Amino acid sequence: MPDSESRRDFLKYAGTAAAAVTTVSVAGCVGSDDDGGGSTLESVTVTQGAFPDNLDPVKDNSTPTYNVIDQAYEPFLYREEETGEPIARVMDEFERIDDSTVELELRDGVTFHNGDDCTTEDIAFSINRANNPDVSEVAAVIGAIDQATAVDDTTVEISLNAAVPTIFRNLGAFGRVTQQSFIEDDSIDATTNIRGTGPYQLNDNEEGTFVEYEIYEDYWGDQPDIQTVRFDGRSEPGARVDALEAGESDVISAVPPTEMSGLRDADGLLAESVPSIRSIFLVMNDIKEPFTNLQFRRAMNYAVDVQAIIDNVLEGFGNQTAQPTLEGQQGHNPDIEPYPFDPDQAETLVEESGFAGAEITVDVPVGRYVGGVNVAETAAGQIDNLSNVSCSASRRDFGTLVGEIFAPEQNAAPAFYLIGWGVPTLDADYAMRDWFGPDANSKMANDEEIENLLEEASNTTNSEDRINLLQQANARAHDQAYRVFLHQQFSLYGVDDRISWDPRSDEDILVEEMSGAE
Repeated sequence: MPDSESRRDFLKYAGTAAAAVTTVSVAGCVGSDDDGGGSTLESVTVTQGAFPDNLDPVKDNSTPTYNVIDQAYEPFLYREEETGEPIARVMDEFERIDDSTVELELRDGVTFHNGDDCTTEDIAFSINRANNPDVSEVAAVIGAIDQATAVDDTTVEISLNAAVPTIFRNLGAFGRVTQQSFIEDDSIDATTNIRGTGPYQLNDNEEGTFVEYEIYEDYWGDQPDIQTVRFDGRSEPGARVDALEAGESDVISAVPPTEMSGLRDADGLLAESVPSIRSIFLVMNDIKEPFTNLQFRRAMNYAVDVQAIIDNVLEGFGNQTAQPTLEGQQGHNPDIEPYPFDPDQAETLVEESGFAGAEITVDVPVGRYVGGVNVAETAAGQIDNLSNVSCSASRRDFGTLVGEIFAPEQNAAPAFYLIGWGVPTLDADYAMRDWFGPDANSKMANDEEIENLLEEASNTTNSEDRINLLQQANARAHDQAYRVFLHQQFSLYGVDDRISWDPRSDEDILVEEMSGAE
């Protein structure tokens, strides 16, 4: 047990004790008495750059998938948008009992879309399934859970294998409430069907193409203003803009920065931007040459003019980064400065590395990130400008590339690629654990010092000490240059002006937060 001072600090950090016993206060949506305020709309179509090929909530840990399924599936808890502090959702009370035990209380009146009551057995099953590495893509990041148990009709107890200071944040980000009988029914395919507790229920699904929802009339919270919802995907950014302008879509994500001014000037359309929780970076796989060498990895950081990319490719929509954790997220180290653009230093380091003359390729997913292809191709061109390195970019399908990155063996991943990483917990643990942790799904750096810092932080109950450990991990990641640090992504949306909606900084698209414009 920690001393009383540490314990008070820990409970405050973890969002427990009196602050934990709270009710839902999601901005403009669920459980609020003052949400809405706009008019009812019959339907809205949302078009993203990537579209999921799987609707099972533990099979894909990506924002485009969550945005599709979260209209119907709900997280156990949720988060305050700006701070990441946990707030209630399906579970309306949450409390830490001791360093290895937490409890959740199920709110009254929650039902699944077939009318069955949601039970604590369903909640415990859902948590345990999300924590099962044999079936879940989020098992490595949900947080050292030993077992979730239904104690009675209202209480679920979670036993932990470590302190996991972020456990309540994690329960708002990873895993969703599912019905045990639905998942275990062999006649139902959970990858193409949905039975959740959310404000919308599945109406139609054309696999890999679109998903349509309708309002669930018996939802426990407030009824949405939008009656029916369609999500689809178009990987080419120009096609998304065309769909918005043609009235085929009402909300589009990942608008090309060069199109934002045109959307602002177009009749009947809005261009919305907000700094996001996502970093964009170039991963260097440290088991593949030439990225096995520290000097070469540092050279790549000196070779890329990040500010020029932000100014010229992204039209200013970006903030340069220097570490895995963004400013404003817990564990961010304010003392770390970005690598300066210095091609002469880059060439010198390449010579010292022994890999002069290296020929490398940056793989970049199409349709996933704001300006992602142009960013990667520009960075590749800047590296190629070095006298002793040749570099090109290769466009890849997002799903295929992610499959390689998250393959069980690090060797299956490309040597060099652009990727983005959103941090819905707003905490450095998730910013780094899935890349540097001992059981990381997408491990690309074998660094025992970072592993030890992350593990010590996960068992540290004093928030000040924990933040210090995470800041050390960020400094180590910067110093060892396991990635080319690029920028904080801005979320760029095009919106039909008949819709009233404030885009979230955490990238969630919840149609329940939309209404008709007054």
